[in-house]
Amino acid sequence: MSISVGDLAPDFTLKDQNATDTTLAEYRGKQAVVLYFYPKDDTPVCTKEACSFRDNYESFVEAGAAVIGVSSDSVESHQSFASSKSLPFRLLADSSGGLRKLFGVPKTLGLMPGRVTYIIDKQGVVREIFNSMLFADKHVNGALTTVRSLAADGG
Repeated sequence: MSISVGDLAPDFTLKDQNATDTTLAEYRGKQAVVLYFYPKDDTPVCTKEACSFRDNYESFVEAGAAVIGVSSDSVESHQSFASSKSLPFRLLADSSGGLRKLFGVPKTLGLMPGRVTYIIDKQGVVREIFNSMLFADKHVNGALTTVRSLAADGG
């Protein structure tokens, strides 16, 4: 399965860095969601991406969006990563890779988990997708532009 722009994002339940269950449904009707998949905690490009989301977090909140990161790292790894980098958003532990598979996030070179960001509107519809292994800043900047556009349109 692969999620495309215009598709309804599938619901899920995963634990965040505080071992709290998180579902996509809890945001539906309330706020847009920036759901970003990344390969691994504490690696150079992933850390740069997470810190860029952190540094722009207030702008996302002002535009009415929640930011959620997802990797296959454990709850404990996420807790350490979020704490050491002062990340104000949820990091979900997709240990089985089930959510990554549900969204159709590709692997790079058939081995490394991909880096894909989905911007999901208040109604749960995927409005934009960014897929780039190396240019994490494009994910953050593109997501913020899309979220601001959704806010201007009331979505």
